Amino acid sequence: MNLPSSASLRHVSPPLVLALAALLAQSLGSLETLRLERGLWLEQPWRLITGQLMHLGWTHLAMNLAGLGVVWLILARYLSAWQWWLTVLICGAGVNLGLLAFSTSIDWYVGLSGILHGLLAAGALARLKREPMLALLLAGLTAKLAWEQFTGQDPGTAQLIGGAVIVDAHLYGALAGAVCGFNFLMFRNSRPA
Repeated sequence: MNLPSSASLRHVSPPLVLALAALLAQSLGSLETLRLERGLWLEQPWRLITGQLMHLGWTHLAMNLAGLGVVWLILARYLSAWQWWLTVLICGAGVNLGLLAFSTSIDWYVGLSGILHGLLAAGALARLKREPMLALLLAGLTAKLAWEQFTGQDPGTAQLIGGAVIVDAHLYGALAGAVCGFNFLMFRNSRPA
């Protein structure tokens, strides 16, 4: 029997831990007590984290976990484990800050989609110089974000997940991810050869 090496476990641990945390939050929590909520986040700061892990329902969670798997398959070789976790934290903070400061009509939020958009931006930017084809991924992500900002949510997706798609979270997550990716790129380029 071939057991996975510690290196391969470290390689897949970021998406697995994030997926398990989201599954745990969904199965144990109630949406109302764990979602990011505008009027409660100062009194209940855990909502800044659990809001990213909670979902509108199992379909919403399944879609985000599928997205997490796709993002990991695309970016696994471009971000180290520490870069992955740093990006998750910064993108989560970026989504929270953006929604609370700039999207004042949104009272509450749940889901991983903002972080997923940020991970795509970070991974593609971090390796853009060495992998110029990642420019296509960035162009597609930029087009998707622009489309969402001009047209709003997709009604079909909203119906499927059982609630509104908060497209601003995608934008804020991608912007935070772009900051991370740019810094990873600059840090890599500033190291002596």
